[in-house]
Amino acid sequence: MSNIAIKVENLSKLYHIGAKKSGSLRETLEHSFNKLIGKKDAIDKAEEFWALKDISFEIKKGEAVGIIGRNGAGKSTLLKILSRITEPTTGKITINGRVASLLEVGTGFHPELTGRENIFMNGAILGMKQVEIKRKFDEIVDFSGIEKFIDTPVKHYSSGMYVRLAFAVAAHLEPEILIIDEVLAVGDAEFQKKCLGKMNDVASKEGRTVLFVSHSMTAISSLCASTILLDKGKIEFFGEAKSGVNKYLQRQNFTSSFIELNPNNSRQSHWGGRNIAELTSIEILNEYNEPTSEVRIGDILKVKIGIQVKKDSKSLEIGFVIVNNLGSPLTGFVSSWEGMEASFNKSLHYIVCEIPSLSLLPNTYSITPWVKEQGQGVDHEVDMPIDFQVIGQDITGFNPYFEAYKHLGVFQRSKWAVLSQEFTH
Repeated sequence: MSNIAIKVENLSKLYHIGAKKSGSLRETLEHSFNKLIGKKDAIDKAEEFWALKDISFEIKKGEAVGIIGRNGAGKSTLLKILSRITEPTTGKITINGRVASLLEVGTGFHPELTGRENIFMNGAILGMKQVEIKRKFDEIVDFSGIEKFIDTPVKHYSSGMYVRLAFAVAAHLEPEILIIDEVLAVGDAEFQKKCLGKMNDVASKEGRTVLFVSHSMTAISSLCASTILLDKGKIEFFGEAKSGVNKYLQRQNFTSSFIELNPNNSRQSHWGGRNIAELTSIEILNEYNEPTSEVRIGDILKVKIGIQVKKDSKSLEIGFVIVNNLGSPLTGFVSSWEGMEASFNKSLHYIVCEIPSLSLLPNTYSITPWVKEQGQGVDHEVDMPIDFQVIGQDITGFNPYFEAYKHLGVFQRSKWAVLSQEFTH
């Protein structure tokens, strides 16, 4: 048992959906009396929802474990129970060591206190002596990058500043167990990379235990040695990280970053035009030409398309449309629009389209590729054969009013200026 950091036995958490909370002594007594006489009240009539159901696992000291699963799978509930924020309905938890958790923006911070004061308060909560906190103070502030605002009450911080300081505190005050939720997605790409590097050091070099919830499979794969895959409150898989990630991606329909296209493809093909060429494959690559199923906002995205040319052509046109998860086209790319002119002989060819800075919001997207001769009908088109996921920061943090346009799926910054008060028509 000495080598075990966390042991969970038959853990369950029950919620009553639609239940009226018992907010007074009178309501509590009324509910108890109704149960005694066999009468059902609002709590009894509410729908039961098991966020977690009879899960058991052990995590050894020094392990970095990723917790993955769809929204609503029970990930955040599990972390809240392990962080002693929420009480379990049934089951037993044994934790050996101090726990620092970062679950929501501002968790553990007092809004009226300054950043400096919150650092010392969090250290005291972890059971650290003031001299220990002082020894780490400069390192925490330097990592957070908000030295200028360290004596400002945190209620005036942006969400990004909150996360910067909160992570710096959680990672540097030497807890034996570090629990991090998806909250890091609020930070910018550079800070997220910095955090992942620090978590890797915490686990691999400092021998501390890390539990990390993320929808970024790249981050999970690079940081964690093993994963717990949750589905509907139960553990579907607990083992090697790569196997867990592959299982999750298959469930999400991200079966591969490479899809072979043929008449037997699982999604619909359209044929027509002059039958000059047909699509054979589509692949999604990152800026390093590595296959990927996810990309971050602002990063380079490459789409590699395989084409079997059946007749020599000097005017072949290749394109694709990016479609959101509602099936609506968002934007399209066509080779001839960018001035690509190439002769294609009768053989197999591969064409790569590079998008230099992706402006899509975090979500799941599909690509519909097609090929044809210029001025002619489409030879071959395949409806959404491949999916990819865009990950990154919460764009609404730039401006709360942006929420109204979030459903459109595209994020593009702009600069506005008044040039003159006189306008010509």
